Order: sequence, then structure tokens, then C-alpha cells
Amino acid sequence: MDAKVRVHGHMNGLKTTLLFALMWGIIMLIWWATGGGRQTLGIYIVIGLATTFFSYWFSDKLAIASMGAREVSEQEAPEIYQIVRELSAKAGKPMPRIYIAPTMSPNAFATGRNERHAAVCCTQGILQILNARELRGVLGHELMHVYNHDILTSAIASAMATVITYLGYSLMYFGGGSSRDDREGGSGGLGLIGVLLSMILAPIAASLIQMAISRTREYDADEDGSLLTGDPEALASALNKISYGAQTTPMRKTAGTQSVSAMMIANPFSAAGFSKLFSTHPPTDQRIARLMQMAQEMNGAPVSAPTYSTRVLR
Repeated sequence: MDAKVRVHGHMNGLKTTLLFALMWGIIMLIWWATGGGRQTLGIYIVIGLATTFFSYWFSDKLAIASMGAREVSEQEAPEIYQIVRELSAKAGKPMPRIYIAPTMSPNAFATGRNERHAAVCCTQGILQILNARELRGVLGHELMHVYNHDILTSAIASAMATVITYLGYSLMYFGGGSSRDDREGGSGGLGLIGVLLSMILAPIAASLIQMAISRTREYDADEDGSLLTGDPEALASALNKISYGAQTTPMRKTAGTQSVSAMMIANPFSAAGFSKLFSTHPPTDQRIARLMQMAQEMNGAPVSAPTYSTRVLR
């Protein structure tokens, strides 16, 4: 299992690196469009670094507080503790803190800057609809987000998107070709049309790349978590139930829940049409199909994908 995880991690790490490189390319393009002023770039890089540090260092506290979750003891949630302790020991990692969020919308997420400062949070709703096997699949997925350092990846992606967005906005106020070099006869800048296009398209491109990184990490956690549990069918079944449960019992959209939604195992809000382009999660049916293919490869025999329920069962 370890060899498979390493190879898989290297391949998807390469994809994420390429996406980050594309984001840096956009930053440099906008910087050139503004005339290549060192001060402008420096200001926004500082903003990005500060955002990265804050998001990364306080990710667990911010996410838990946003969901109104509380830490629970082993006496209160013995099943969760048993599963997480088993999987943590199997991965050779320390035991994370366990939280439960007071919402009946079924979901779960993991947060924390590293394995020693990690937290796993389940909603009350997910504990109502999943059996022990499915819950184990979900918790394996969430633990792999921590072990793959996805919190840091997400923080960096968010910070870079912030830099790109603010650089795009700066074009509105300063325009292109406004640096000292331009005033002295340089040829930097894109002109009015280029400035307008950069101002409009740069934030959109940044969001799309950020979402692509997030979707890549979700696929990674699905696969790596299933390798950890040895049971991709359990996660596929859980995703089926969670998807249906999120439709029948949607999470209330607030500033807090929106800030945590990208961390959750499934999108807690409905997404349709154009909004799917900006979804932080891959389509559930595609995730299930991948997991069932993985189960077939592991078992050496065809397996049947779960069908969407017409009612939620424990």
C-alpha cells in the first residue's frame, strides 16, 4: 500500500505543482500588465504570504469555530474513536482530536496544519445515516487530507488566488504601463484592452485553478483513503448517502459554513449549471465510478456501484 500511495502522491503532486506554476504565470502576467512595478508586486505578495500563514496556522481553530463544533470524548463517541485510532495506528500517525458539529446535514471534514495539530469533525447528520463500515471509509478519506498536507496546499492556493484577484483589481485603479520604466519610455503594459481583459479574467482564472487544485486533492483523498482502509466500496456507498442526504437536508449557507465547505467530503450546497465550474468538489457520480473501478481492481472481480437512494437509511 505504501508504494502505491507514494507513486500516486508523486503523480498528483506534479499536477498540483503545474497548477501552482500556472497561477504564478498569471501573477507575473498581471504584474507585467501593470508596468512591472516592484512595489505593487511586493505589496500583494506580502498580502498573499500573510494570508497563507494565517490560514495555515489557525486553520483548525477557524474551521471548528465556524461550524460551532465541540470536541467529544471517547465515552461520547466510542465508534469514531475506535475507527480513527485504528486508521491512525495503521498509518503510523498520531491520533487527531475529534469534534461533532450540531447540524443534521451529513458531512465531515479534517483540518489542522500537520498531523500533531489535526482535527476531524463529523456532523450529527452523517452519524445518523452511515453504518460503521461507511463511516470508516469517510474517516479514512479525511485522515488522508491531513497526511497529504492538503491544508497547506489549500492555504497556498487561496493566498495565490487572493494575490491574483487584488492584482487584477489594481489594474482598475492604476492601469497598465504605469511603472517608472514606462514613464521613462519603457514598453511594458498591455494597453487599455489588455488591462480590461486582465481585470475581468484574472480573478476568474484564479478561482478556476483554485477549484481544480481542490478537486484534484479530493480525488487523491478518495484513492489514498481507500488504500488506507482497504475498502473503496465503503466510501462509494457513503458518498452516495451523503449526496442524497445533503439534498434532502441542505446545510444552511452562512459565512462560516461557506468558509469550511471546501474542506468537507462533499459539497454541502447545491451546484448546478455554470456554478459547477467553480465547485470545489468533483461530481459525486464520477468519484463513485472511480472508487468502484478501484474496488474491482483490488478484488479482481466486477462490483456494482451503489444506486442513489430514494430514502436515507442507517
